[in-house]
Amino acid sequence: MSQRWVLVPGEGGGVEVARLGEDGEVVGEVVREAGVVEAVRKWGEVGRWVWRSSGEVYAGVVAAGERVERCYDVEVAEGLLLGYEGKFGAPRSAWAALARLRGAAVPEDPPVWSGSGQPSLFEAREALAPLSVGELVAVYREQLRRIERVAEPGRMRLLTAAESAGTLVAGEMNAAGLPWRADVHREVLRELLGERYAGGGEPRRLAELAEQVSVAFGRRVRPDLPADVVKAFAQAGIKVKSTRKWEIASIDHPAVAPLLEYKRLYRIWVAHGWSWLQEWVRDGRFRPEFLAGGTVTGRWVTNGGGALQIPKVIRRAVVADPGWRLVVADADQMEPRVLAAISRDPGLMEVAGREGDLYQAVSDRAFSGDRDQAKLAVLGAVYGQTSGDGLKNLAALRRRFPRAVEYVDEAARAGEEGRLVRTWLGRTCPPAVTSGDADGEAGIPVEAPGGASGGTSGEGSAWVPGYASSNARARGRFTRNFVVQGSAADWALLMLAALRQACAGMAAELVFFQHDEVIVHCPADEAEAVVEAIREASRTAAVLTFGQTPVRFPFTTAVVECYADAK
Repeated sequence: MSQRWVLVPGEGGGVEVARLGEDGEVVGEVVREAGVVEAVRKWGEVGRWVWRSSGEVYAGVVAAGERVERCYDVEVAEGLLLGYEGKFGAPRSAWAALARLRGAAVPEDPPVWSGSGQPSLFEAREALAPLSVGELVAVYREQLRRIERVAEPGRMRLLTAAESAGTLVAGEMNAAGLPWRADVHREVLRELLGERYAGGGEPRRLAELAEQVSVAFGRRVRPDLPADVVKAFAQAGIKVKSTRKWEIASIDHPAVAPLLEYKRLYRIWVAHGWSWLQEWVRDGRFRPEFLAGGTVTGRWVTNGGGALQIPKVIRRAVVADPGWRLVVADADQMEPRVLAAISRDPGLMEVAGREGDLYQAVSDRAFSGDRDQAKLAVLGAVYGQTSGDGLKNLAALRRRFPRAVEYVDEAARAGEEGRLVRTWLGRTCPPAVTSGDADGEAGIPVEAPGGASGGTSGEGSAWVPGYASSNARARGRFTRNFVVQGSAADWALLMLAALRQACAGMAAELVFFQHDEVIVHCPADEAEAVVEAIREASRTAAVLTFGQTPVRFPFTTAVVECYADAK
């Protein structure tokens, strides 16, 4: 086992550091250092650091040009363990964990502060007294004991390690930023929207389209107000419930074309216009704040900036530095590959292990070569589209791949019945608790702590009040998807950790990640090495996450100077 060090920030900017033994106990003396950076430099980058939260300490380490190899984020682990124990949403701070360990009153979590930006003037970043080394170690050792009590402790250990590694990747990505040419962005906005008017009003092109919409309806209409547009259609004898594209695109009315174009450009103006550029792009970099594991499925989110929804036309502004390249990698057909790995369906694993188009291979097996039907069937199984033609497609899929379909069917049943549902590594879907009867006694049994991980059922039950049976089907659709999407997030975390390790000796830097896409910014002469590192990281993550299976997780990679050229 590599060396482990516990680090606790103290008062006055200093930190306390101690070495941990194999049992997690402190070995030797507790040493005080001037700060986190000094501690990392003195005690070494190699090994595993145990600390309360990467958000609390790692931004400063990266800003100083330092890097740690691995960490154990106590609050990340606490969140995962609370979820597994059916206590999703309970306070997960180290102080809360310590209070539970001592049987004391559990404090609410302090405001989240990731190390970037400034905490609110009226919110103390940390209202609670600093933890001592002994207190944090007590929480850590109790977490190690709790991990050993889950049904699959090896998987939970891997999940906590992967999620902790994700906090390091996010911290480094936040520091690096995504290369962004502000001049190109402004030119794109000028091409799309025309000139800006003084006072922050709509740019010229939007004003022109708004006028065309009004002329088409024969009265003044605000196209940015859905209610006004719905009313205008009604006055024209056309009943619509919303202004969504799928509902109005087929309507035969002269207002439709300018209205759809207005909506498209309005979204760009609001979400990625001049104000966005001024707020989020600094020193040639787009600087959102990536948050690892920001959703219940484990998918990442960003705190502002809309980084995970960059329109293709705006991607023209994402340009590598001179002499550098962007290696853009997309995981191919991830959902059915993950389903094959977690269900252990022999037929689907064999198909997912082949070279080439997975959906075409499924169609050759079960849909007489109709790829579109095969794709609809697979995605319908994952997302719960099981009525009408979806039901017929699912029946054909079940005949050829029964274990795969049964796996997501069981996840749906578990969700409908209020049981806890877990990803392959043990990330747990929140319990089903909604408004019930006034007495709070309406409820159904759910899986209690200690149930099976990596599956959807287990032993024991607990009574969760307030579960509304009318929501059961919707929850079933969610849990059907959760076991696949959540397991995909587990794999993606391990892929990122492996890729980060592979790039450690290069100038290459991870600059972007969303679900199934990663971007590495690197010197041109490192590009091919990065492409191979991505392939190897995918293979490593597949084995670590799912064990030895024939399932392949290939990436489509592109080495480009501009992000827009990768699609």
